[in-house]
Amino acid sequence: MLIFNTPTRKKEDFRFPEGSRLNIYVCGLTPYDHAHVGHARTYVAFDTIKRHLVRKGADVFHIQNITDVEDKVFNRSRETGIPPVELAERFQGEALGLFDSLNILRANVYPKVSEHVPEIISMIRAIMQNGLAYETETGVYFSVRKFRAYGKLSGQKMDEIKRGARIEPDETKEDPADFALWKKGGDVLTFDSPWGVGRPGWHIECSAMADKYTGGKPLDIHGGARDLIFPHHENEIAQAEGATGHPFTRFWMHTGFLTVDGEKMSKSLGNFITLKDLLSRHSPNSVRLFFLRSHYRSPVDYSEESIRSAEESVKRIFNLQKRLDEALASESPATPDAAFRASSKSEISSFHSCMDDDFDTPGAISHLFNLISLTFTHLEKEKLDTEQLAEVRGQLEHMLWVLGLEKEEFEMPEMTEKLVSLLIDLREKARKEKNYGMSDEIRRRLGELGVVLEDSDKGVKWRLEKK
Repeated sequence: MLIFNTPTRKKEDFRFPEGSRLNIYVCGLTPYDHAHVGHARTYVAFDTIKRHLVRKGADVFHIQNITDVEDKVFNRSRETGIPPVELAERFQGEALGLFDSLNILRANVYPKVSEHVPEIISMIRAIMQNGLAYETETGVYFSVRKFRAYGKLSGQKMDEIKRGARIEPDETKEDPADFALWKKGGDVLTFDSPWGVGRPGWHIECSAMADKYTGGKPLDIHGGARDLIFPHHENEIAQAEGATGHPFTRFWMHTGFLTVDGEKMSKSLGNFITLKDLLSRHSPNSVRLFFLRSHYRSPVDYSEESIRSAEESVKRIFNLQKRLDEALASESPATPDAAFRASSKSEISSFHSCMDDDFDTPGAISHLFNLISLTFTHLEKEKLDTEQLAEVRGQLEHMLWVLGLEKEEFEMPEMTEKLVSLLIDLREKARKEKNYGMSDEIRRRLGELGVVLEDSDKGVKWRLEKK
């Protein structure tokens, strides 16, 4: 299979590690506030990537850090009076619950910075022993000019690197681009170290924790949002390789930016959407399908219209599942249909080919809906190829699992089902008597209750939809 590797800017052949697990590290939250739609975009993307790898037989080990030692956490702690570790735990717990609702599979481990300070200190020591870091009165800093490969991920050259995001001015540093491995002092949460009381810099946590949970082996995939490429991921490489001397990761993967109605999401613009608010208005399946209609590397523009469109597509998917279940429940002999078999097998194969090509979910979803249309058409025939319909049903379950789309079950009491059937019979009687006003009224009122009627040559079918 092919994966786009950020440092080379091209798709490369990805081979599974033989006889060992496949280690994936995805940069996690800095939980100082509610998770938002941008977080959802990134974690849905990497969840789908993980699911496809699992379906291909990989023994995936997923690491996702929790940054509970960071200035944003500390500032919110001062505002609220809640201790930083407790504050981070609250927001992380809320986020994980929402991610569960989105059918995002849990990581194998969620290491916290506050619980891995010894590993961080050990890596800083190794970096210093290798002559790549120095101590000042304010902290310990990585000397980027001494790490010759600095810039290989972002493509920047040292002379081009200027002060920017997360580059903190400090007169004690030898170079403005040098970054903190350890910060001395602090008043909210501090730890003892060989360089005095203080706390880790932002970047070092991922290098140290990845090294711990892979047993010192290079990661197979490291992922995160595109805005982390520089300086965060660039600095991770410098730290990890500066300490160990071996490559940090085989493949780097990054998700594209998210905008809201064409503008950058911002609280000041009033277009900031929390994940909790999003899921209060839209189903998890519609949210996932909306994101997956765009390639993980492409930008995504959120709009209510787009997500409502995704909701209609989700209904079509699960309506087909229901129709397949009904068709396969009959004991009618299979009537082979060569054209349906060939076309449906082609769409199934194309779905998997798209996923093998850098997780091309837009292409895969296109083939999924081609398959759905073909199958609906076949289901209208008098004689059905139930053998191939069973194959389609099984493959559909496989595809939906990879995409993380799970059927939402809506229970209906037996008495209510009987009442719905009675109303459908009354509607049929009204139609036969050409009382179309009554017929349409029954259909409309049932629709208001979430009962959708579908007329066909084979009679009236109905399904329950969430209101």
